[in-house]
Amino acid sequence: MAGWQALTGKVDERQEEVRAARDQARTEARSIKEAIVVEAETIAAEATHWKNSSERLRQLLEEWKAAPRADRAVETALWKRLSAARNAFNKRRKAYFAELTGEREEAKARKEELCVEAEALADSTEWSATAAAFRELMRSWKTAGRAARADEDELWGRFKTAQDTFFRARSEVYSAKDAALREHASVKTQLLEEAGKLVPVTDVRAARSALRGIQERWEQAGPVPREAHERLESGLRRVEDAVRKAEDAQWRRSNPEALARARGTVEQIRSAIAGLEDQLARAEQAGNPQAVQEAREALEVRRAWLAEAERTLAELTG
Repeated sequence: MAGWQALTGKVDERQEEVRAARDQARTEARSIKEAIVVEAETIAAEATHWKNSSERLRQLLEEWKAAPRADRAVETALWKRLSAARNAFNKRRKAYFAELTGEREEAKARKEELCVEAEALADSTEWSATAAAFRELMRSWKTAGRAARADEDELWGRFKTAQDTFFRARSEVYSAKDAALREHASVKTQLLEEAGKLVPVTDVRAARSALRGIQERWEQAGPVPREAHERLESGLRRVEDAVRKAEDAQWRRSNPEALARARGTVEQIRSAIAGLEDQLARAEQAGNPQAVQEAREALEVRRAWLAEAERTLAELTG
């Protein structure tokens, strides 16, 4: 009897161990699957990296299948949560891509319009206005959003081709214009060297004639680059000023009235000086210091006037 009781006790003890192990396994299974569900719910609520998140949800489903089973009620409740999380994620992903598709279609339509506008400007020769228009189109392009990759590449190719066509043509025209301006500057540099040989002026009539010919060729040469304009123009002005001053001096020398006035002024001052010298002599003889001082001061002034008048007369007769 005692042996039977001992055996019965061992069986009961073994059954208790099995139940405890089974309960422990179910607890661990619940813990594993709860962790899977929590991660899935987090992905469903927060994830934006759709490809990676989709792959992770697929892995979580495989981990669920491989995990031990919990109690039926727990298992059912957790499975419902996992299924809800997957459905919520898929719904949110579909909504995102539906919105993205709409935005890309809108961007495509807008960029097609911009391509049409750019292509209409490609052959324009209104260089400044069209360049500004292209800059505005580029700003609009950058704010229009992105179309689907294939559409984006095709549309950008159209837009850039139109843009490059215009700016290439403008560059060619500007390059030709720059070359022409540099050639004009070269011609004017040679003319300036030719004009420089007229100074100092020795023959006024010949210098004026030569300068007139240089000025005519100067105008015919055309515009020059901005950086060369002031150097060339100021150089020619210096020659023009020198010839004009020579002409003025010659005119004064050849003007009978001016010459007569200059000679009359010299004679008048000389006469005044002679009178003051007599006045000074009389004052000295009379012993009148004040009259002597006044006569000397007046003589000093008149002699300065005479020097200036004689210099002017010399210029007119020289």
